[in-house]
Order: sequence, then structure tokens, then C-alpha cells
Amino acid sequence: MKHPPHRKPPGRFRHLVVAAAVLLSVRGDAADSPPPDPTGPYAKWPHGPSPDPSFYPVAVWLQSPARAAAYRAAGINTYVGLWRGPTEPQLAELKSAGMKVICDQNEVGLAHRQDPTIIGWMHGDEPDNAQAQPGGNGYGPPIPPARIIEDYARIRAADPTRPVLLNLGQGVAWDGWHGRGVRTHHPEDYPEYVKGGDLVSFDIYPACHSHPEVAGNLWYVAEGVKRLVTWGGNDRVTWNCIECTRISNPTTKATPEQVRAEVWMALIHGSRGIIYFVHEWQPRFNEAALLADPPMLAEVTRINRRIAELAPVLNGPTLLDRVRVTTDDPAVPVAVMAKEHAGALYLFTVAMRDGSTVATLKVPGQTGKERVTVLGEDRELMLQDGRLVDHFAPWQVHLYRLDAGRPVSTDPDEPLESP
Repeated sequence: MKHPPHRKPPGRFRHLVVAAAVLLSVRGDAADSPPPDPTGPYAKWPHGPSPDPSFYPVAVWLQSPARAAAYRAAGINTYVGLWRGPTEPQLAELKSAGMKVICDQNEVGLAHRQDPTIIGWMHGDEPDNAQAQPGGNGYGPPIPPARIIEDYARIRAADPTRPVLLNLGQGVAWDGWHGRGVRTHHPEDYPEYVKGGDLVSFDIYPACHSHPEVAGNLWYVAEGVKRLVTWGGNDRVTWNCIECTRISNPTTKATPEQVRAEVWMALIHGSRGIIYFVHEWQPRFNEAALLADPPMLAEVTRINRRIAELAPVLNGPTLLDRVRVTTDDPAVPVAVMAKEHAGALYLFTVAMRDGSTVATLKVPGQTGKERVTVLGEDRELMLQDGRLVDHFAPWQVHLYRLDAGRPVSTDPDEPLESP
């Protein structure tokens, strides 16, 4: 957003402030890191996000560099946006904290072309929304896609060694978003918009949303990710923004469990980077509200550590036909993504509605019995002839790892769990 971080953005079209995105993940010892992936989405940019398979993008939007150490402790590795920056002091502070940044391409930024602290350049935020008129005289139409594409060419010409980030608004996921003004209900604009960036993100915050069509419907996060993946094809990398404060909602905010669901919905449906929006305007302004919310901060930290642990898995190819899933309650579908890494099969799942169900996952070609570890839950299940059954509470996430060749005990006193 291009408004001061200490003020609420003007106008009814901005009642849900949004975020923008970016990339790069927790770095380990270089001697122990796998080699860069020459086929990965970031290999084409010498000064862009790291192509190391152990790196995964976890970002925060428009925060003071003075808080970089606190965000690193929470598993965040990249800043997106710098207020009235980048400036020399801002870049120096981020560099000292080991934090990467995607920022505007101003004179200071261009003077740091060789600085690995900067891993990408930014467009202005949400050009697809109605734009504020000078002098506070209401709102005009969105910025036309053609102009965004022109700006993209200009940014790329000045420095082709870094990707350009384009963050779009909630119209990506919700056609009825009135904040697009005269372009409301015109999703056909978006395939053109995505031509104006290399890394394309969007934001929608359903847990604290004020419109009844969206409020509480967390699946809008997945819907927007799916659309961006389709519109961008193989030429763009999809990211998305995640809510973790009440933003401008005086009565409602996401729970830690809902944030976890939104993150895994995004990853399962094709997002390659997570961006947390941490500002809050109600009941009072707090630029870094996540850091002042211990339960939410603890959950966000757990999510980010799990992403870092699974980065080599998440960065690998998705196995589109490896698993099928059905649920006892068709009104509560469960989404699944399958990956293989180091001889293990990973199944990442999330319930897509606010209801409970029992899901059956079927892995074709599997026979006999295999142990299944449920990551982060201190329990095991059994895959019987390629069939795994588990219970899902509303919006619940389950992450499974199947290690080939693990024996299943025949001791009746050691039963594996079942729902």
C-alpha cells in the first residue's frame, strides 16, 4: 500500500487493507545445502530469490527494519516494501539482520544493484482496484493493464537480474469485490494484469472480511491462488497474502487454526510463497500487531518452521495423479497435494469448509500395510492397500509422510490410530 503505515487508508474501497508479497526462505549452512535447482522458478534471476531447494519464501508486508530480528525469529525471511524507501539506513539495517527485501526501484535501490539484500522490485500495490483521485475527490477506475505492462518493461530494462513483484487485490478471488469500481465483475482483466510481473500475488482476508459473501469462507484464498496459477501459466510464479490480525474489523479476526488452514490451502493449490499482513487498525493502530499477539505469533512461528523443514519437499514437483480423496460429507471437501522426496511420499491435506468429515485418501498401486506419520501431531495411521482414512474437523490441516518399507507391527497391543 502506498499510504503512511500510521494512518488508515482512505475510502470505502480500502476497508480491508492488503498486503504484498515475496520470497526467500530460511538459510542453513551453505556446506550442507543442496545445489541450486537449475529448473526452479528463481534460477533465471542472478540477484533474485535463492534457487536453493532448501529455501522457501516466507514474507511480511511493509514493516520497519528495526523489527527484522523479531520477524526472523518467527521464521520470516523477506520484507516486502519499505516505507518511503529503500533508503540507505533501511538497507543497512536489513543487511545487518540478514533479512532480504523486495522494494521500489528508486535511485537508492538502483545504486545497490550488486547488493544481495535486494532480491526483487515492486510495482505499486493493487493497480486492479479503483484508484484514489488527487485531492481526495473520490475514486477513479483501476490502472489499465497496458500501463502495468509498460511499467514492468521499464523496471526490467533498468535491472533484468531481479524479478518484478505485482500484488493484486481481492478481485482475483472474488468477482463481486466492489473496490474495483467500474471494473467490478470483470475477471477478464486479470490475464492481462499478470503479464505485468514475474512474481504475481494477491490478497483476500476472509476470516475478518466484512461482506457476508466472503466472511468466514476461507476457501476464497484457495480460489484466488488457483486462478492466478491458471492465468500466469508457466511464465509467472504465484504467491499470496495471509491475514493474521483483525486488520480493520473491530469484532473478528482469524484464529491461529484458521491462519494455518489458509496457509496450507494456498500451498496445496499452487502458491510458491506466503506473505503475512500484520497491520491492525482496530481497536487501535498497530503496525506490527502480530508481534503483540502471543498465541498468533506462536502459531505463525510453528507454521513457518514447518514450511522451512519441508522446503525441499514443497519445492519439488507436485504429483497430480498420485492420490485421490473422497469425504463422507460431500459438502466438506478435502484438498490434497502429493509430493515425493528422499524416498518418502508426502500427502498435504486441508478441509475446505467449516464442517467435520471423514476423508478417504487412495494411493493407486500401493499394496499391503504401511505406517503413516502425521507430522506435528504425535500419531501414526496405517495405509492399508493404498487406503488411508482420517477425521477432519472444520478447516483442519493434516500433513502425512509415508516412508516406504517401514514395517507394521502385528502386536495387538500396538494398534495404529483410526478416526
